[in-house]
This record gives sequence, structure tokens and C-alpha cells, in this order.
Amino acid sequence: MGFKVDNRIRRAIERDRKFMITTTKEDFPLVVQKASGDYIYDVSGNRFIDFSTFISVYNFGDNSRAEVRTAIKKQMDLLMHNAFTDYYSEGPVNFAENLLKMFPSGFGKVFFSNSGTEANEAALKFARIFTKRPYVLAFYGAFHGRTYGSLSMTASKTVQREGAGPFGPVVHAPYAYCYRCPFKLEYPSCGMACVDYIKKYPLAKEIPPGETAAIFVEAVQGEGGYVVPPKEFIKGLREIADDNGMLLVDDEVQAGYMRTGKFLAMDNFGVKADIYTFAKSIGAGLPLGVTVTRSSLGDMKQGAHANTFGGNATVVAGADALLAYVKKNMHRIESGIHERSRIVMKRLNAMMDRYEIVGDVRGIGLMIGIEIVKDKKSKTPGITERDAIIKRAFELGLVLLPAGECSIRIIPQLEIDKKVLENGLDILEESIKAVSPNAHT
Repeated sequence: MGFKVDNRIRRAIERDRKFMITTTKEDFPLVVQKASGDYIYDVSGNRFIDFSTFISVYNFGDNSRAEVRTAIKKQMDLLMHNAFTDYYSEGPVNFAENLLKMFPSGFGKVFFSNSGTEANEAALKFARIFTKRPYVLAFYGAFHGRTYGSLSMTASKTVQREGAGPFGPVVHAPYAYCYRCPFKLEYPSCGMACVDYIKKYPLAKEIPPGETAAIFVEAVQGEGGYVVPPKEFIKGLREIADDNGMLLVDDEVQAGYMRTGKFLAMDNFGVKADIYTFAKSIGAGLPLGVTVTRSSLGDMKQGAHANTFGGNATVVAGADALLAYVKKNMHRIESGIHERSRIVMKRLNAMMDRYEIVGDVRGIGLMIGIEIVKDKKSKTPGITERDAIIKRAFELGLVLLPAGECSIRIIPQLEIDKKVLENGLDILEESIKAVSPNAHT
């Protein structure tokens, strides 16, 4: 192992702990100085392959692309802050118009904010105003943010909600987490019991369908463990919404912007939502949240919703430059994602056959999760094993992130060099092997 914690790294961590409010710092000493393409570099010159993309923000290379940085610098010399929700400005409208071309027909209204939680707060507020209904249905395992409204919908870990209640009028239902089905059934013989549960319980005993504004869902759950539901689950939610006059709100904050091989993760399921939310990668490295609504839903009254920095001139300049690159190279990007996905899944499935602690491998495109367990038979969550794998991988030069109770996220940049990708997978397997008590040969 080449990595060692030197005095500069140690001092940076000590100062962070002294001055900063505790957040979610990972259990490995990464003190970032710079990043480029497939790699992160720390303050002591150590280089790491990046399978985290700074929490799925850099879908097209760490520190974004050169043309994106050029667009940002050019705008900064003209005007950095444009107070877009109060004054008119061409740049944000140009970006909105270009962005809407990536959506199904019928979508024509955009609201800009600064983060995923703000995008979801806006969607929540819009849904309640558009429908004139108070309640919302969300899912266990969901992560929609940590501000009040979005936190009301989040149900990933109790630590995220502890001491912050009471929460808003949100009821949660089981997500289609087939590896750990709460009904102890198996897909497809389950008959989508999780969809039936929504009809028989929350909508029959707790929140009247006629008073429920929306169903909020991640097409692929992110923080909850990179859980990919069957297509019938998402289609079932669409049917429930349609049958009861509810809106379907799709949180694309982590799964969107080509991460699953499609611009909209929801498109993998053949379903259209009524409201979409974006953040992370859509800002090309700068803070940007986006809420997109179906035109037929209407508009907001003047003054009903706004903010200070939404549609910031510098941010949308970078976002528009990245979007132009994606649109120009869409076919090549899509095929490249699928090719790299096949490489990763082939390697991970081989690891699942080889190592008893690799319980499940799942994903779409380059949004891939590995669930670590004590053993395959019991499926007991391998929390300490998962954490040890991530820490070992870091020491060997690979940055990974956890997800859910005991899963690991594989989210490299979408155009990662295939040799670098294989090298990262080699480190991952070496780390799993080091932690695994039994390896099948």
C-alpha cells in the first residue's frame, strides 16, 4: 500500500473537525487538492482513480471539460450574478430552451435553484399548488434532500431525520427492493405486491387518494443502495397516479443526465413523469438545481416562488456548454456507457460468484451497486465488511462511496478510459478479496 497519512493531511483533517459542522465525511482521509478526467489528487500528491465522480457531479470528467471551464471564465468576466428571478437575462432562458429539447413533448416550464434538495422542495410546492391537495406518497430508502420538505420525503437513514420532526404530510411505502423484499416474495412471481400494498394500505387507510398531490420516486434509488426496480413497479406508480389524479414526480438528481445511459433515467422504464428534478451533474461542477414541469400543469403566480441565485449567469453558462457537448455527441456517449457498463457488470458478476460477501450486483448504465453481506444465505448486511473494502480500496488508490446499509456505488465518469476502468476494478477485487473470509477459486 502506497498511501500514508502525512502531517499535511493530518493537519487538514484536524482543522476541519475543529471549525466545521459535522456532515457526512467518509471514513478515509481524502484531502482533495485537484482533479482531472479519471483521477483525484490529494494535497500530498497522491493520485486516486475516481469511482465516485464527487457524488455523481462530474459525469463527464473530474473538474468538467475544458470548454465548460472556458464558458464559465468568459461569463465571469462579464457578470457573475444576474438576479435572474427578478431581472431578465438571456443565458438562463437559452439553457432552459436547450434543456427542454431533452425532455418528452409537453414539457415547457423550468425553475432554477442551487441544489437537489431545492429542486425537490420546488417540485413538492408546485405539486401541492397545481393539484390543490396536501398529501404526498414517497418511499422507504428514498433520499430527496435534507431541508424540511425534501427531508419529509427522505426515508433512508434515521440519523438524517433524528431531532428534526415533526415532518410534513408525507406517507412512505416500500420501494421495489427485490433483493430484500419486505414481503418475502420473489420477482416476478410476486405480482408486484409492493404496488398492491400502496393501494390497499396508505391510499386506503391513511391518505385519501383524492387528497394526495403526488407520488415522489427515484427511478433508481441512489442513497438507498442503488436499487433498480422492475419496470412494472414504475409503470404501476404511473397507473396509480393516473387513476387518482395525482402527479408523478421523478427525482433524477443522481440517476439522471446520462448516468443510466439515457438522459432521463425514467426512460429506462417506458414511463413519463409530470415533474422532473435535476441537480448534481447538470451543473457541470457548479451548484445548480432544476425543476421541470409539464406545460399543462400551468404556472405559478408572480411572487409565489423565487430565490436569489437560481439561474446564476456563471452556473448556467457552464451547464449550457456541457449540454451542448452531450447533445452533439449523444450517440457516441450512449454506446460508450453501455460498453463500459458491460465491462463492469461482467467483472462484478464474476466477483459475486467468487466471493461469499458479494451478495448482489445491480445497476443500469454506469449507476451500479454492489451489496456486501456476511454470507449469501443469510443476507445479513455486511456493514463492517463494506466499510473495510472502501477503506482498503482507498489505500490502494481507488475512491469509492457507500450507499444504503451495506452497498458500494460504482459511478465513474461516463467516458472513463477503459484501461483505467479495468485498473479500478482490479483494485476493487483486491480489496474485496482482502476482506472476504472465503474466496471461491
